[in-house]
Amino acid sequence: MHNLKPITPLGGDTPRQDVIGTITITEVVDQAMASVAARCDQAGAVQKALADTTGLTLPEVGQSTEATPFAAFWMGPDQWMVTAPHHSHELLAPELKQVVGDAASVVEQTDGWCRFDVQGAGLHDLFERLSNAPVRTMEPGETIRTTAEHLGVFLWKLAKDRMAVIGPRSSAGSLHHGLMAIAKSIA
Repeated sequence: MHNLKPITPLGGDTPRQDVIGTITITEVVDQAMASVAARCDQAGAVQKALADTTGLTLPEVGQSTEATPFAAFWMGPDQWMVTAPHHSHELLAPELKQVVGDAASVVEQTDGWCRFDVQGAGLHDLFERLSNAPVRTMEPGETIRTTAEHLGVFLWKLAKDRMAVIGPRSSAGSLHHGLMAIAKSIA
């Protein structure tokens, strides 16, 4: 029998949290993720199935929605990332596939992405140095696909002073390094 042990995207036993000046950078590992892509001319059916079953309304371009315990953000035309607490929805992708059936392709994404929540008074200063996204004008609930540290990432404004950065898990160390370096430069 294998004795496997889960590790965080940064390779730790527990999620990392760093505080630099007014900025807190937290590695988030408690969310299951699955992408939902509507098949040709099936976006309406996917939206209805998810709304009827989970209460989750799929968001429009550049937006996110929430229906506890689920949240979703727009990824592209007729494509969304759905999240839920990992402890209660470890099998999120199969759960969603049961709901949408053949109207959508659903793919497990939990271990393909890393997420860092960045919070604090210097949030906008940090992201203006990290990315070309218009972070000062973003409202809570807005999302944008952009680049940070030469990586394709999603920025998800969670609150006035809190942003989620979702990037490729294989580049978690580089993304974290960039966040840390910029936080130190503005501290």
